Amino acid sequence: MEQNFQTTSFLEMVVVHSTKVSNHDFDIILDKKVTVQDYCTALINKIFELHYSDYPIFLNYQTSLVKEPIVWLNRFEELISNNEDLFTSKKALCRYNKLFNLIESKRKEIQFSSSKESKQTIAKRFINAESEDRHFSFCEVKKQIDSLDDDNEKILLLTKEKHEYRQANIEFINQKLPLFDVQCSKEIKQIYELQSIKSSIDKFKPIVPGNPIPHTKLQFNCNVNQFVDIFYQMSREILVEGKPMVEGNINDIAEMIVNTFIDKDGKELSPLSVKTILQPSREDKRPNTHKRIDISKLL
Repeated sequence: MEQNFQTTSFLEMVVVHSTKVSNHDFDIILDKKVTVQDYCTALINKIFELHYSDYPIFLNYQTSLVKEPIVWLNRFEELISNNEDLFTSKKALCRYNKLFNLIESKRKEIQFSSSKESKQTIAKRFINAESEDRHFSFCEVKKQIDSLDDDNEKILLLTKEKHEYRQANIEFINQKLPLFDVQCSKEIKQIYELQSIKSSIDKFKPIVPGNPIPHTKLQFNCNVNQFVDIFYQMSREILVEGKPMVEGNINDIAEMIVNTFIDKDGKELSPLSVKTILQPSREDKRPNTHKRIDISKLL
């Protein structure tokens, strides 16, 4: 497998030595010290080795080995998303799409199962409310978000729980506890406030040689596909002494764009959308000729 792909920081990496393999089809086999690079490489290899029909069994098997299956699935999904160009180059977008659907399905299955199990074990005093299908306990949700490292994942989970509560047919409310959705909203607000404070602190930290310089993202005022297409032209079409004007792989260029710019509405850019526009095979995502900003005419 080529090494030109983007890794993901898995919190749990369960591997098996080749002499102790119990399930050769679905185990991740490594005989040397486990690194993130080697683990991600082994996962990518496994994706292309397995038949489509084996993907559900593979996900079931791997999630059964880790303590936090939801977190593992999130990291696995991130690994696939970050390497869409690898699937495109191998004409394997069907594998790409099938894995995304299966991951989402498995995640819902685990969440539902976890909800049913916890409903039987959690003390009544920690349950904020109950509906016909499930209970809502902020105490449980707090434990889940405390186990996550990424603030965006925390906010996503809290928002999802809040909306499920508001859409549920509530049959019981614990009058001794705050309303479940109110607690979720307060927690989201606190996360945003802490992010803001941390950002302010970082701005006044002394610059250490070798560390990135804090900066405010620049806003562009054209359409996203027009703007990203400029970088496509510089990396694919415009040559300087036989070399691209800007050299770099799709992941690196997309990361630079996402980390440096915001769109004309002041919103963050989607890494997946940017990478899709940069794909040579996705001409349909780039602007038509009459809308394209042709930078070759500026040279």
